[in-house]
Amino acid sequence: MMRIIPKEASLRTCEICALAPVMPVLVVEDASHARPLAEALVAGGLPALEVTLRTGAALDVIREMAQVKGGVVGAGTLITPKDAEAAKDAGAQFGVSPGATDYLLDACESIGLPLLPGAATATEAMRLLARGYGMLKFFPAEASGGAPALKALGAPLPQISFCPTGGISPANAESYLSLGNVVCAGGSWVAPKDLVQSGNWSAIEDLARKACRLGKD
Repeated sequence: MMRIIPKEASLRTCEICALAPVMPVLVVEDASHARPLAEALVAGGLPALEVTLRTGAALDVIREMAQVKGGVVGAGTLITPKDAEAAKDAGAQFGVSPGATDYLLDACESIGLPLLPGAATATEAMRLLARGYGMLKFFPAEASGGAPALKALGAPLPQISFCPTGGISPANAESYLSLGNVVCAGGSWVAPKDLVQSGNWSAIEDLARKACRLGKD
């Protein structure tokens, strides 16, 4: 498998993040929900999907979602090289991590999996930038100072773009999306647990359509 260099990987994650203003962060416990959930989100205008590896069904969910036309499925909460390898084998087209370690970065680069690594401070962002990563996840966004903190980071580090995640909701998403250094925001509100468990895909598609309009009005 061809090794990817960090700059190429970061450009690819930036392209994925730019597909829509919101990237759904999905915790799916039943693989049978995977395909209709992905279809609803894609139909609503949100093609980039982050499936978190927080459930036993996560890898099967990625396998199912990877078959949905128009979707770009990634694996979230990558912590170890083994996580990255399993996600890639399941069909993930990109990875997302709450932070970044050299072990994880090396693993993703070696297997050709573009990574959206997490950073919450200027030092963390600068270390990743020095390695070639210019598209980062700002996490945990609200706990780390919210939109004002991210705006402040943008002044000395204008060459870095972010996808803030953690505490993002329709109530505060616009405050992030209005920033020049934000490409998209990650959020779980577009696929609430009760709607997923009840199979209310039309309601989820409606939430996705509303999320797709954020930052555009």
